Amino acid sequence: MERPEIWISFAPELHVFVAAAQRTARSAVRTDGASTLGHVVESLGVPLTEVGALTADGQTVPASHIPAGGDEIAVLGVTRPQPLPGPARFLLDVHLGTLARRLRLLGVDTAYESVDIGDAALAARSAADQRVMLSRDRGLLRRRELWAGAYVYSHRPAEQLKDVLSRFAPPLTPWSRCTACNGVLHATTKEALHDKLEHGTERSYDTFAQCTDCGQVYWRGAHHSSLNAIVEETLLEFGGQPSTAPSDT
Repeated sequence: MERPEIWISFAPELHVFVAAAQRTARSAVRTDGASTLGHVVESLGVPLTEVGALTADGQTVPASHIPAGGDEIAVLGVTRPQPLPGPARFLLDVHLGTLARRLRLLGVDTAYESVDIGDAALAARSAADQRVMLSRDRGLLRRRELWAGAYVYSHRPAEQLKDVLSRFAPPLTPWSRCTACNGVLHATTKEALHDKLEHGTERSYDTFAQCTDCGQVYWRGAHHSSLNAIVEETLLEFGGQPSTAPSDT
């Protein structure tokens, strides 16, 4: 029996995932007549985390829809900002350390695994903690356990940051989180930190903050100007709540 043939088109932003044959206005794809549309789309290379809507003959259909021969299928990209079923909290895999630190610098709740714990463990943590899994691993993003997920399109941290912020629009509260562990920072005094500071630091700086989780101490040190440039540029483009909290250790 001849397998059903459908016609499928992908939004331009999804072309990065599909073969050249599927980057045209529409292309013919043979199905087995039993697989869901979601399965067909993923088999062509597109994680469902990147799909905003699916239509068949102009009508919106779920990923569970089973396409019939002759169907005209359109695969659309996600809308921005993308709504989430809960707060915009993130989980990043081992390859996105710089992005994790920049999100934390901006006060975004960001968990990060500095070692490779495996796709199954990452997916389980995403589900348990209700965090958006950010990754460049398409296989990880296909795991059904994920609470939510998103592909990180660029290799460059500055572009990665803009992509995530434009997609999810998390509230920004710079200098409010520990860039080392994601804990919340609180203002403190150098008198309270006397046994933790080197003499030169204690003599040169007056404003300090400390992480409530790991105890890391922050002040406006040598790296403050470069970090502040990231914060100011981001706030100018995406908005947020400026803060004068310390930024360096």
